[in-house]
Amino acid sequence: MRRANPVAYAYSCAVFNGRKSRQIGLQKYVGRLQELKRSIRRHSAFWIGLYGYLWVGAMEFWSDLAIALMRKKPNKLPHFQKGLRAMTLIQSAL
Repeated sequence: MRRANPVAYAYSCAVFNGRKSRQIGLQKYVGRLQELKRSIRRHSAFWIGLYGYLWVGAMEFWSDLAIALMRKKPNKLPHFQKGLRAMTLIQSAL
């Protein structure tokens, strides 16, 4: 019996997660949106899927600093809440 290639499996998982993130509408948090003058997308589904893992990891690592910043800038709280909501959605997609 032939064993599955771990690189192919990892690539497929990243692509599927990237597509799911894009369908949910989380691409604007994970990567830049397409610029007006560009004819093609800036990042592939693979890149969005991989960067989603990094984005969530960074948010968990810097959570104490983010909470302190939220306390200092209460007028920006709706923006912070959008980011936190996006993070929970990305975590559920992963």
